[in-house]
Amino acid sequence: MTTFDKREEGFEKQFAHDEELRFKAMARRNKLLGLWRRATRKTGVDAEAYAKEVVLADFEEAGDSDVLRKVVKDLAAKSIGEAQIRAKMVELLDTAVDQIKKSG
Repeated sequence: MTTFDKREEGFEKQFAHDEELRFKAMARRNKLLGLWRRATRKTGVDAEAYAKEVVLADFEEAGDSDVLRKVVKDLAAKSIGEAQIRAKMVELLDTAVDQIKKSG
């Protein structure tokens, strides 16, 4: 194996690792978003079950639009708008990344 081949293999492994971390961070962010959304309600909806619904919503299409659409729809009665939810998603992604880094 040449030096070039070793470098290429190293880049491929790093890319795979980065994509795995990105996937985990997004899933964790979506779970945290679901738990946050539950905190805005006063009904008996199970927080973990709702968080799971938010995580699963992310598999409907690429990007954040599917998750955003679900949470915006669910929070429409609470007068929590899209901009506030987008800001919360950014905040929770930072939190998710920190949690993943700390957990190793």
